[in-house]
Amino acid sequence: MYFMSFTLVIQTIIMGIVQGITEWLPISSTGHMILFDEFMKMQVSDSFMETFLVVIQFGSILAVLFLYFGKLNPFTLHATPGDYKLSGSLSLKKDTISLYLKVLVAIIPAGVIGLLFEDKIDELFFNSYTVAATLIIYGILFIVIESKNLKPKFNDLDTLSYKTAFLIGMFQILALIPGTSRSGSTIIGATIIGCSRFVAAEFSFFLAIPVMLGASALKLLKAGFAFTGAEWCTLILGMIVAFAVSVAAIKFLMGYIRKHDFKGFGYYRIVLGILLIIYFVFIKM
Repeated sequence: MYFMSFTLVIQTIIMGIVQGITEWLPISSTGHMILFDEFMKMQVSDSFMETFLVVIQFGSILAVLFLYFGKLNPFTLHATPGDYKLSGSLSLKKDTISLYLKVLVAIIPAGVIGLLFEDKIDELFFNSYTVAATLIIYGILFIVIESKNLKPKFNDLDTLSYKTAFLIGMFQILALIPGTSRSGSTIIGATIIGCSRFVAAEFSFFLAIPVMLGASALKLLKAGFAFTGAEWCTLILGMIVAFAVSVAAIKFLMGYIRKHDFKGFGYYRIVLGILLIIYFVFIKM
């Protein structure tokens, strides 16, 4: 089968939209995917669906690379004092190299724990009740932390120390439990440690790049690229939609937190968690 059915096209677009929004806002992509999977079963095999959910994250990551290319591009023709000279007028930006190293330090904790225990964690915790509980718990945490009116010590990424980056990475371990939200756990951790909302959100974006690129690459290698024409179309369409929506979601979040705190996301998580409990306990049972 070389072409997607109309229903599959609509389902793919919806899933791409959900991925693009929930990956970057601290509201748990897993919680939303569980809900949408209950009410909108895609016309694909379970094994392909598993691949699809991971691979469309690539579209979301492309959005970060697109929006932050200037900050993430290590090369510059206009060197400043401290940059690393290469040849001619080309230099390596010192602040960008420092950012890469901080991200590398921060992904170590979750990377090690994930490699050792991710399958066991999924076996124990990948269920609707855990997702509902973590949605509510971290929603409450967002509200409590924001109510403390903590004064930030780090107002830009350049002032972030390697020790602080590693501590933020420790909080990312929590995201291995479904429903926590990768961005949610790192933003909460960064805020507690003393980062401004802006720094917490940006660093969370950059932490996602190696993690999600690696996950997408491994999933494609494991699947062996053995997809039908319709499946390739599904993957490509999902990534394109996730990319476009991610660009909008990231811009929205960065604009939103300039004037507002994260309490709104906390309340949203609590409501979604309660809806999940009501559905799975009283409706689906």
